[in-house]
Amino acid sequence: MKAYIKPANYRLTILTILLLFLLSGCSLTRKLKDNQALVRHVEVKGIDKEFSEAALTYIDKGEQPNNWLNLQFYLTFSKNGKKNIGDPPSLLDSNLVEFSRLQIEKFLHNKGYLKAQVTDSITIKKKRASLYFTAKEGPLFKIRKFQDSIEDVKVRALYRANRIRFSHIQPGGRFDTDSLAYDRDEFYLVMKRNGYFDFFRQYITFEYDSTFNSNVVDLKVLIGNPAGKKEHPVYKINNTLITIANSNGRTPGHADTLQLDSQFRFVDFSKRFKPKTVTTYIFQKKGELYNIDQQTLTTSRLSELNVFKNVPNPTYTKLPDSVNRRLDTKIDIIPLKQMSDRVEGEFLFSGGRYGYNFGNTFTDRNAFKTTAALQVKINWSILFDNGRNSVNSNGIENQDFKVGASLTYPRIISPFNLPILGKYGVPHTTFSSSYQLFYQKDLVTRESLVNSLTYDWAETSRKLHSLTPINIEFSRGSIVPSAYDLLKANGRYSYIYLIGRTVFTIGSQYTYQQNANKLNTLDNFTYFRGFIDVGGNTLALLTKLLNTPKDDLGQREIFGYAFSQYTKLEADIRVYRHLGGEKQIVFRLNPGIGIPYGNSNQLVFEKNFYAGGANDIRAWLPRTLGPGNFNRGTYYGTDTASRNNLKYLDQFGEIKIIGNMEYRYNVSNNFFGSKLKGATFIDFGNVWRLPGVAGASENPGGQFKLDNLFQSTAMGIGTGFRLDLTFFILRFDAAFKFKDPQFSGSDQWVLINHFNELFKAGDFKNNYRALNGESYNFMQLNFGIGLPF
Repeated sequence: MKAYIKPANYRLTILTILLLFLLSGCSLTRKLKDNQALVRHVEVKGIDKEFSEAALTYIDKGEQPNNWLNLQFYLTFSKNGKKNIGDPPSLLDSNLVEFSRLQIEKFLHNKGYLKAQVTDSITIKKKRASLYFTAKEGPLFKIRKFQDSIEDVKVRALYRANRIRFSHIQPGGRFDTDSLAYDRDEFYLVMKRNGYFDFFRQYITFEYDSTFNSNVVDLKVLIGNPAGKKEHPVYKINNTLITIANSNGRTPGHADTLQLDSQFRFVDFSKRFKPKTVTTYIFQKKGELYNIDQQTLTTSRLSELNVFKNVPNPTYTKLPDSVNRRLDTKIDIIPLKQMSDRVEGEFLFSGGRYGYNFGNTFTDRNAFKTTAALQVKINWSILFDNGRNSVNSNGIENQDFKVGASLTYPRIISPFNLPILGKYGVPHTTFSSSYQLFYQKDLVTRESLVNSLTYDWAETSRKLHSLTPINIEFSRGSIVPSAYDLLKANGRYSYIYLIGRTVFTIGSQYTYQQNANKLNTLDNFTYFRGFIDVGGNTLALLTKLLNTPKDDLGQREIFGYAFSQYTKLEADIRVYRHLGGEKQIVFRLNPGIGIPYGNSNQLVFEKNFYAGGANDIRAWLPRTLGPGNFNRGTYYGTDTASRNNLKYLDQFGEIKIIGNMEYRYNVSNNFFGSKLKGATFIDFGNVWRLPGVAGASENPGGQFKLDNLFQSTAMGIGTGFRLDLTFFILRFDAAFKFKDPQFSGSDQWVLINHFNELFKAGDFKNNYRALNGESYNFMQLNFGIGLPF
């Protein structure tokens, strides 16, 4: 027995929550005592525009105005401090106001306004307080003269040689104590990169004289020597001991110490690792100067192997040699549990149709004791039509089952002697194999088998490459006999060819990503992902040379099967902009095109583009949008059997353009112990048929035309919540169809023209049901894990 939740229940719940906040919105002060006031406005005046926004952050958090919704959560749901949800009210506190005033004043002093003064004032009306901080900045002090005083000759030479590269302190520039701190940190790193293991920031101090009447500062940097010494010692790396504990961090019993070479000794209490898998990513080599960058690189790469849960910085022991100063290194590592299992899921709901996507990933992090990751993935997607479809009543519309295994080595495995590409990330070699079974009720069962070899590496920390030089694919379809006869009788040969043929191909794929490392940050950046998939060219050359036979469609065969020849391109471009706090706006454009040629006049079924879904245009279910202006109800007319059998299969294209704009913001910092975030979004785009491709005429209005691009573009709008559980994000989106290209003219603006039928049936929905055999659904609910993009 299936559990079915009526859409009215969802709507009632959503409307009830909204009504609750609307009714309580005018009573933010309802729980305050007579002598209390709620801070609702804070303003800083008289500060240079460059620093006005930063100055606000120096106001104590307790005096910052509450987010309205956070405060409503707290006032509505919190129970006397026992169970706090949302943020408690920011109450006026004169001590915190004074503290904030002093902090702003100190901030201005640090920015070069050494004579700045800040005053505060408070107004209270109906228990709502407004705070005003007014600054008199005074003159801006600039640096007149800069000099250094460094006792150690070698350190002095190192400072003067590197200062031009990192220093923010220049004569004529602003006197800024933040710049002094920056310079100190930068030169500290210079020292740590050049063997000065014992060097500390405290050796670097600054003296400045601002007693002149012309608002200038004379500045001097001083770098002293260690107490009682004439110079700073320089150290080189000596021997390295690697110790691997058990997963619980213990080192019980006995483990042999292996002397690997003149530098490395290896002890493995877990008995799970081969020495080379660790030593490959130790970048501190014997005889080289101690270098903090090589130390950081070592710990980072060992962590990225994803087999160790604790890779702390190495510990060092100074050898008792005052002339040849050397450091013995000890690296203590705790491994992760070797086996893990992760479950993922997504639920889709729209009117009578609903479905889910369930996945499970099993991982062995250390297969064959080589830190290779063996992963077995299972994914099952299923879509029901719960009694809303008169033909497929109360049944499964389609299923998509995938199972695959991959073995990923943390290095490049190649017949060529390639350098270790580990400076910016651990490179990987992945051998993978997957099987997919797709089932469409009363129509077709399709199977596909894919085997590939992939190399992944990082050119820099921002630039990632993925190359699949060998990708072997085999797919075949089996059409239900009654459906085959019906398609043939109606002349739909292209669909028979699309879903029923057996195809073999060999190709290559390449992916380039930029700024993927910033995707979970609030930085301003542009993300780019480019993908190219080329197949069949080598087979085309080979079969032509061998003059292999052709099938009844005139296509060359190999091993008794026709092969596919195509090129597929796709890009994902996103612009992220931080708007302050946790507010962010994201623009995304995701175009793609697939071109069959040579031995193919149509793309393989699995290579086509589809629109709709939780990560795409969210107001439509997957595979239910387009292509272009294609209208299924009008096209099939009285042929209801074809219309229902080809459901979710005939709305595809060789061209895709998807766009999204999403505004993200924080709703509550404490929502049942987690962060609750919100989003408002607009999705637009579609898929289109490529003119000249076989079968394109069977989607009237579906061909791509520049002069019809806007008319054939869909638009959806919506809002949603994201529950941030630290380890993953639960996402709920409610999306509404705004512009539906299957209609014509002004009728496309469905939400405007038929808003009165949003939650009830009328002429529009009744006419749609009569023509399509199913209800028109304005709203699509999506439940998922992770952000949509």
